[in-house]
Amino acid sequence: MTKKLLPLLVLAALSAAAHAATPPNTLVVAQGLDDIVSLDPAEANELSSIQTVPSLYQRLVQPDRDNPEKITPILAESWQEDAAAKTLTIKLKPDAKFASGNPLRPEDVIFSYTRAVTLNKSPAFILNVLGWEPNNIASQLKKVDDHTLTLHWTADVSPAVALNILSTPIASIVDEKQVSANVKDNDFGNAWLKMHSAGSGAFKMKVYQPHQAIVLEANETAPGGAPKLKSIIIKNVPDPASRRLLIQQGDADVARDLGADQISALEGKAGVKVLSIPSAEQNYLVFNAGNSANPLLNNPAFWEASRWLVDYEGITKNLLKGQYFVHQSFLPVGLPGALEDNPFKFDPAKAKEILAKAGIKDAHFTLDVENKPPFITIAQSMQASFAQGGVKVDLLPAAGSQVYARVRAKQHQAAIRLWIPDYFDAHSNASAFAWNDGKSSTVAGLNGWKIPELTKATLAAVAEPDPAKRLDLYTKMQQELQHNSPYVFVDQGKTQIVVRDNVKGYQQGLNADMVWYDRVTK
Repeated sequence: MTKKLLPLLVLAALSAAAHAATPPNTLVVAQGLDDIVSLDPAEANELSSIQTVPSLYQRLVQPDRDNPEKITPILAESWQEDAAAKTLTIKLKPDAKFASGNPLRPEDVIFSYTRAVTLNKSPAFILNVLGWEPNNIASQLKKVDDHTLTLHWTADVSPAVALNILSTPIASIVDEKQVSANVKDNDFGNAWLKMHSAGSGAFKMKVYQPHQAIVLEANETAPGGAPKLKSIIIKNVPDPASRRLLIQQGDADVARDLGADQISALEGKAGVKVLSIPSAEQNYLVFNAGNSANPLLNNPAFWEASRWLVDYEGITKNLLKGQYFVHQSFLPVGLPGALEDNPFKFDPAKAKEILAKAGIKDAHFTLDVENKPPFITIAQSMQASFAQGGVKVDLLPAAGSQVYARVRAKQHQAAIRLWIPDYFDAHSNASAFAWNDGKSSTVAGLNGWKIPELTKATLAAVAEPDPAKRLDLYTKMQQELQHNSPYVFVDQGKTQIVVRDNVKGYQQGLNADMVWYDRVTK
C-alpha cells in the first residue's frame, strides 16, 4: 500500500463510520481541528494540538494525574537538585524506548531542548524563562554518562519552577535519530514533525490530514505501558450540531467543543454521559497596544471603559449557560494565589463617562475571533454591549489557525483569546501577561504592551523563595493588570465532554495538555 493511498483509505473508513457503530478497539473523537498549526511539540501551541501532543510524546517529568501540583517522573527515573548551582542532574529510565525502537539517550533530551529553543516557535518563551536562548542553550546541557545528564539554567528561578517548566508540552522528548533523518534546510525536522511523530507516547502517528483527521495507533512499547485501545481517530467536525448528532447516534465515542445548546440537548439522553471537568481555560479580550493604525488601542482610559462594556453575567449565564463563570483575573481559580474578586460589571453609562472625560469620540476597533463557540458567542455579545457605550466593534471571524496567525504577526487591533497555564505555577500566566522582554512571543509581547517595571516585578516574584511573600507579589500583580492593562478578563471554563456510556477510563485535568486516552476502554 502506498503512503498516498493510506490517507484516502482512512478517510473513506471515516465516512463509512458515519453509518455504523464505532469499532470496539478504536476510539472515535469528534471535535474541531481547524486551529492546528503544527503537531511538532516545539511549535504546537493551539488547543487541539496541545491536547494531542501528550498522546504522542512524553516528558522527563509531568504533573501527577490526580494531584497536578505534584511533579512525577515519566522518562526520568530520578533527579537531584542543586539550587545554588541552578542545576538538575537527571537519571533516565534505562529501558525506555521511542516508538521507533530507538533507546532513549541523554543526546535525545539535549537535542529536544536545543531544537525547541533554537527554532524559537510560539511556545519557546516557556523555556526562555529558564534563561535558555539560542546563543547559550548548548552550554546549558551536558551528558554525564549513557543514562545521565545535567541541565543548567541562568535565570533566577528555583528547581521547583524549573521542573514545572520541564513538565510542559514544549519540553517533550523527541527521537533525535528519527528526526535528524528527516531534516530539510536546517529546520531540525520541523516540517516533517508537523505531520509525523517521533516520540515515546502511548500512541504514534499513523495519518494526519489537516482539517480532516488525526489517526493514532498504539505504541506497544511505550514507557509506562501500552494503551488499552489499538487506535484513535480524531475527526475534524467543524459544526457543533454535527458533533452532537454523531455522539448521540453512536457514530462517535467522544465529542469535544460542544456549545451550551448542544450540551443541554444531550443531558439525560440514553447512551451518553456529560462529563463536567474543572478547567483553567480563560477567555479574555486583548487590545494590540502596538498597532499604531488605531491610537485608542494604547489608551488606558479606553481599556478602563471597555471593562464596563462587557456583559459578563449575560455571557456566562445566558449565552454560555453555565459552561463558564465570571472570572476577572489572569490566574485561574484552582492555581495557588488566584484573585477571585470580580470588580467589574456591565455599566455602559459609567463607560460613557470615562470615555467623555478622556475626550474619546467615535471609538471603534476591529475584533479578530475564531468562528466557533465560545469565542464567536462572546464576540457577538461584545459587539452589542460595546454599541450601548457608543463603541463600534467590527467582527473579523475566521478559522482558529487564521486568528492565531494574525495575532502572532501582530496584525490585529483586538482579539478574543483563550489562555490556559502551561504548568502549575503562577509564573506560567504572569510570564505571559506581565512580562515583555521585547523579543519573546508572550501575550504582552504579541500585543505591543511595553512594561519594564511589571517585567521586573514578574522576575522578582518567580525568584522569591518565601511562598507567602511570593503569593503576595502575585496578588498585587493581578490587581494591577485587572485595573490597568490592555486585557479584559471575562470568564473561566468548565470543560464539558460528552462520551458514550460504554467509554471508561477517560481522564482530563485542569490544563489543556492533561488529556489522557491511554487508559480508555470500550
